[in-house]
Amino acid sequence: MSNLTSLMVAVEVATRKRDDARKVLQDTQAAQQAASDQLGQLEGYARETEARWGMKVDTVMQPEVMYHHYQFMDRLGHAALLQKGVVGDQAQRVEVARRSLLDTELRLASLRKVTEKRRHDLEQLQMRRDQKQTDERAALQYRNAIHGALSQEY
Repeated sequence: MSNLTSLMVAVEVATRKRDDARKVLQDTQAAQQAASDQLGQLEGYARETEARWGMKVDTVMQPEVMYHHYQFMDRLGHAALLQKGVVGDQAQRVEVARRSLLDTELRLASLRKVTEKRRHDLEQLQMRRDQKQTDERAALQYRNAIHGALSQEY
């Protein structure tokens, strides 16, 4: 029975690890979503800025203003490029967390299966013991009945 108890403890530990892995996956997915949202904001801001700075007919721009605009847009593009890297890193973290969750779920399932098999084996063993005791009692009663019948004949 202690073997079954230790298996039950292992199942509880595996369940906690699975729950922790699920929480890590949810957190990494949230971080990935936040990074993706931030990238969307950067790209949206770049589009809006470019649209506002679109050349209109008969518009004259100072070269310094154009230089600063292009410099700003380059920096904004660089920031978006860096953010794409962050989104990619987060995607890798999500995949690692997903695999970790799958591993913990497989471990938990296998422990549950072993526990159920062990419980079934113990039940079978107990049923055999009970059957053996029943058979022994029946044999003893039969023997006593035969000896009682033989002693009555003499």
